[in-house]
Amino acid sequence: MMDLLASSAPLRLTVLLMIFTIVVIAVLFVARLVSGRAAIRRRLSDSGTALSAIAENSYLRERERMEGWNKLTAAIERAGIQLTDEKNNALQAKLAMAGFRSPVSVRIFTLARLLLLFGFPCLYLAIVLMQPERPALFTIYVISVGLALFGMYAPNLWLTSRAERRRNDIVNGFPDCLDLMLVCVEAGLGLEAAFDRVGREILRSHPLIAEILSTATLELRAGASREQALRSMAQRAQVDEIRAFTTLLIQSDKLGTSIGQTLRIYATEMREKRRLRAEEKAHKLPVLLSIPLVAFMLPTMIGVLMLPAALRVVRIVMPLMRGVQP
Repeated sequence: MMDLLASSAPLRLTVLLMIFTIVVIAVLFVARLVSGRAAIRRRLSDSGTALSAIAENSYLRERERMEGWNKLTAAIERAGIQLTDEKNNALQAKLAMAGFRSPVSVRIFTLARLLLLFGFPCLYLAIVLMQPERPALFTIYVISVGLALFGMYAPNLWLTSRAERRRNDIVNGFPDCLDLMLVCVEAGLGLEAAFDRVGREILRSHPLIAEILSTATLELRAGASREQALRSMAQRAQVDEIRAFTTLLIQSDKLGTSIGQTLRIYATEMREKRRLRAEEKAHKLPVLLSIPLVAFMLPTMIGVLMLPAALRVVRIVMPLMRGVQP
């Protein structure tokens, strides 16, 4: 490959033009990213409260990111490649559980899968073609198929892992949020003011829950009903604990029962569940530790204990069996 480049001037010129184009695109992308982040910081510095900072930061970041992806996916679909299928709703729900709630996120995810599906085999073939000694054709075929399968299923594994990690972060931090909310409600604050106060207090410790509460607060301030805002919060979170929490608040609001008492009972239940999850993980540790113990430490212990006896058998017992005095 290098000899071909050295002997052909048009090919060298083409490769240099491609490298120049890639470098220019990368520089423009980095410059756009830096300028966008600088604009976000300037706008956030003018905001008054931490809650408005969360909302504005999320909005500006989402808008800057989605503008480019919208144009790219629209151009690809105009070219004839459809990025949607019949499983769109299921994929959109899974993306929402991972924190991607934009309407264009499904098309972006499908585009990423297509790029990885064809990108890994093409990259491997390019590396193989640049080598002086190429492997067998069957080896190239098997490795290319394996890379294509990895590129197809790796985004799904990453999405599942991200959704599970997000769910664990929300579930583990939600009891603390409930305790703070209970204190606010018993101090005389309303539900909207409690969401606002708790969202500002847990901004650093639990940013995901703070974002959920801030969005619900903004919906309430925009004129949405309490039931509608709570149902939207449960839909955005995609977590069973928050869905049950919003259902309890809606029922308490409709029946006229005490929200403070409801929060107290549910906070106690959530703390108990968190303690049970911690105990479950602690009880799993002996079973998980038995695997490395059996695989690594047990053979070593058997070797240390059996080695003196084996040496004695070799030096004393085996000569006696052959009739030779040791």
